Amino acid sequence: MVKIVFYTTLGCHLCEEAEQQLRRLVTANSVEVEAFDISSSEDLVSLYGIRIPVLKNMESEQELDWPFDYSKLLQFAGFAD
Repeated sequence: MVKIVFYTTLGCHLCEEAEQQLRRLVTANSVEVEAFDISSSEDLVSLYGIRIPVLKNMESEQELDWPFDYSKLLQFAGFAD
């Protein structure tokens, strides 16, 4: 199972768009997504504040910044070439 961390925060409309794509990915594949609200940590705000939404593949340690589409998301998760 692929584990993806989703860095997000409340009121982020781009994060809402990314979340819709993540739901589609989870429904169609063996993926676990854990969301982290960056506002809970000054370090996370410093790292991701202007970049969110950001995904991190816990297996490869790669990060994927917005914007991304579903095909790019599939590739990031390892389900497409």
